[in-house]
Amino acid sequence: MMNADFFAPFSELASKLLPLLSGGDGAHDLSHLIRVWRNVKAIQREEGGDLEILAAAVLLHDCVDVPKNSPLRSQASRLAAAEAIAWLSALCWSEKRSSWVASAIESHSYSAGLVAATLEGSILQDADRLDAIGFTGIARCFYTAGRMGSAIYEPSDPLGERRPLNDAAFALDHFPAKLLNLAEGFRTATGRLLAAQRHETVVSFYSGLLAEVG
Repeated sequence: MMNADFFAPFSELASKLLPLLSGGDGAHDLSHLIRVWRNVKAIQREEGGDLEILAAAVLLHDCVDVPKNSPLRSQASRLAAAEAIAWLSALCWSEKRSSWVASAIESHSYSAGLVAATLEGSILQDADRLDAIGFTGIARCFYTAGRMGSAIYEPSDPLGERRPLNDAAFALDHFPAKLLNLAEGFRTATGRLLAAQRHETVVSFYSGLLAEVG
């Protein structure tokens, strides 16, 4: 199967955009895009929204690679939104539809702290955050921690009860700092339902690991 076929019925669009993407980060690579697209379709079936806009937004939402530990991280979604407009304009998309895609991309990021202005923005945000929790989200967390050279946990205080949480230094700190809180912020009813199921996986893993490390 060609990679673009994963994004049916918008395989032609995917075939034009995928070669432009770097995919150097294994937590934000082709497999991530495929999973987010599956999440998007699951949510869109229940909530509605323009599926072509969503396809473009999925394909381009991580088109600018800003490392998690970069001081520019909070600007990543804005940079990606601007790049998306340029690429879609080159494909002769109208200004209105390009801006529609860009709006969804700009608000999808957790670190940006923006509220989605459109249904498509809410769906993309939920679909992307679903991939940050559950079994896949746990795997991505530890992959990213290893990539940044972080330790698994702080041995004298794994819970962070007597120190500030530092998820740049300790992977386990990322759970109370972000992962355990994500399920509360989902925008669509379908997204909230899917998130609740994955949240239980994150809670179970975090509690189990803490029990093992004492």
